[in-house]
Amino acid sequence: MNPQRLAAPGVRDLSPYQPGKPMVELQRELGLSRIIKLASNENPRGPSPKVVEAIQEGIREIRLYPDGSGYRLKTRLAETLDVGSDQITLGNGSNDVLELIARTFLSRGFSAVFSEHAFAVYPIVTQAVGATGIVAPAHDGTSGPHYGHDLKALATRVDRHTRIVFIANPNNPTGTYVPQAELRGFLALIPDDVIVVIDEAYVEYVEVADYRSMLSFLSDFPNLIVTRTFSKAHGLAGLRVGYSVSSPEIADLLNRVRQPFNVNSLALDAAEAALADPEHLARSIDLNRQGLDQLAGGFTARGLHYIPSVGNFIALDLNRSAAPVYESLLREGVIVRPISNYGLPNHLRVTVGTEEENHYFLSALDRILGQ
Repeated sequence: MNPQRLAAPGVRDLSPYQPGKPMVELQRELGLSRIIKLASNENPRGPSPKVVEAIQEGIREIRLYPDGSGYRLKTRLAETLDVGSDQITLGNGSNDVLELIARTFLSRGFSAVFSEHAFAVYPIVTQAVGATGIVAPAHDGTSGPHYGHDLKALATRVDRHTRIVFIANPNNPTGTYVPQAELRGFLALIPDDVIVVIDEAYVEYVEVADYRSMLSFLSDFPNLIVTRTFSKAHGLAGLRVGYSVSSPEIADLLNRVRQPFNVNSLALDAAEAALADPEHLARSIDLNRQGLDQLAGGFTARGLHYIPSVGNFIALDLNRSAAPVYESLLREGVIVRPISNYGLPNHLRVTVGTEEENHYFLSALDRILGQ
């Protein structure tokens, strides 16, 4: 038997998502005593103490299935975001929601449009359901931020076969963003039978004046879906909980294909507790602001180029193949992320860590580049 022959065509030719290298794997390979991970855009502060308390309390009921509707979390989210609870779809991380969207609106013969250098999950979920991914070129730096989404290029690739446009704002791995006014103008150009997904996984970290969430435009554009996650700023990456906000009609469709109990009970409790601790979130944002400045300043002082970022990571341009530097950093006990799979073979994506972790990384980089 040849399982490859039995698989759906989209799955047969699919390259799976490659996550950041786990710390335990590096420790097993090299036997290092100190390892810092700056590869997966995690929050170095971790979750709120209220989250830890909620998990400790919730584990007593772990024998029971979770609330399949996520009623309490959806109610808390609705209050926080000023939307209806019937507009919310919960997922096992926002990646799960992105897959739900693809399964709901894409199939063979249709296409999804996304930008060059955009989040790798968009082409994966598109191809997996047999649809076609259409890649629009990113800005070249002459009429917009280099490597950032070019909305005009995206719009010109929307045709009668298009069912979804994916836009990461801010974008991973480049850290670039699209101002709210430009996104609103883009939405006005897109036919209402094309779903526009604005992926706001890093929304909490953005502190520039012309950036705003697109949640306020849901009533104006019934084809709009906004996705978010608790994995980043809230520090719940290991629990996997995310969500989308859309029209009630779209949410109803997504919930028809959503698996029962797709978010576990501890994740539901933790996310609800995270929303109840805005002070912890604010301190995480402060730490990220300082860390971005530390890394950007360190790169500038060393004459290294980088892509200006509004997320909790920064892409360093080494002006040569980044793979050997990545491997050397591993031997120094530092895990970052090579992003050649995003069309950026000379770049490394570095997550913002604590002040000490950022300093350790910069020192290790000095040792490698000075060799």
